[in-house]
Amino acid sequence: MSTTTNRSFWQDKTGVPGTIREAPIPSTLVEDEIFVKVRAWGLNPVDAFIQDHPLPFFKYPLIPGQDIAGTVERVGPGPHSQRFKVGDRVLGYAMGASAMGKPGNGAFQDYVVLDHALAVKIPDSLSFAEAAVFPLCLATAGHALFGSKYLALPPPKAASGSAPRTGKSVLIWGGASAVGSNAIQLARAAGFEVLATCSPRNFDYVLGLGADKVFDYNSATVVDDLVTELDNKGVCAGIFQAAGMTGDAVAPCCQVSHRLRQKPFVACANVVPEGAVPEGVEAKFVFGGEDGRGIYYDTTSQLFGGFLEEALRLGTYKAAPRPEVVRTRGLEGIQEGLDVVKKGVSAKKIVVLAE
Repeated sequence: MSTTTNRSFWQDKTGVPGTIREAPIPSTLVEDEIFVKVRAWGLNPVDAFIQDHPLPFFKYPLIPGQDIAGTVERVGPGPHSQRFKVGDRVLGYAMGASAMGKPGNGAFQDYVVLDHALAVKIPDSLSFAEAAVFPLCLATAGHALFGSKYLALPPPKAASGSAPRTGKSVLIWGGASAVGSNAIQLARAAGFEVLATCSPRNFDYVLGLGADKVFDYNSATVVDDLVTELDNKGVCAGIFQAAGMTGDAVAPCCQVSHRLRQKPFVACANVVPEGAVPEGVEAKFVFGGEDGRGIYYDTTSQLFGGFLEEALRLGTYKAAPRPEVVRTRGLEGIQEGLDVVKKGVSAKKIVVLAE
């Protein structure tokens, strides 16, 4: 490889735009790592949020970003990385700067080192922009649904799209969000009936992902309607509040649980606000991992290796939400994309193409 320098988008502190700097490309890879030239970056709300709001589990300066798609440039030693070869098209989850205490581990770089278990070969039918929508939102949804400290549902066993139904239901609050779009598909692939909330303009989109029934989360009667529907269906296996960065949706999700016969667990994509959880309800912010190897590593490595790659190849898993590509390409487009994310997006994900 002739290139000897890497460019990275650094967030030096909160309240300032990112800065692009150069650094040497690593000369060696450790066991079971792969080295990827990025072709597209996916931008998440948390990437924009940490530009303006300090979070205790992030240490600045850092390279933000989790989501990439690109091509394999080098394969490290070890038996597991050998399933990849130079030139493979892949999507990858870089886990972000805080995942393993490495400030240079984020995705917003021209070249990224990935753990083999957090990379997935993608079919030629999937564009790099489409592939970049998956990593963090799928990882978050998977950890909420299947993590042992959260809903602890049995994960999908097959990628064929024909899993037997469990007879139980799951509620996904915020089904049109990036995380919710993947939570719906994962829950259906695991055999659960899915109820979801979104705005009426996104009803068809959410139903197209596999939701069995949708509800308007702005309706004054949405909690009543959900309680009636879920109780009529029998066993609700859990509730996942999948949308937003403010935590406003946590309270209604907890109210639904409180009024249901089973009092199902509520997994939250936001920090649980004080006073939002009624007595008898258990709700928990989805964060971290259970094996010490990084954020969501345990569940994500299982889903990537055992389900996602085959489901993408078979076409039974959809690239969702749809990518919206910003005008400026390369790392110079990252700040432009983050500014778009800060304004709010629905049923789409902001993507920056490398070239």
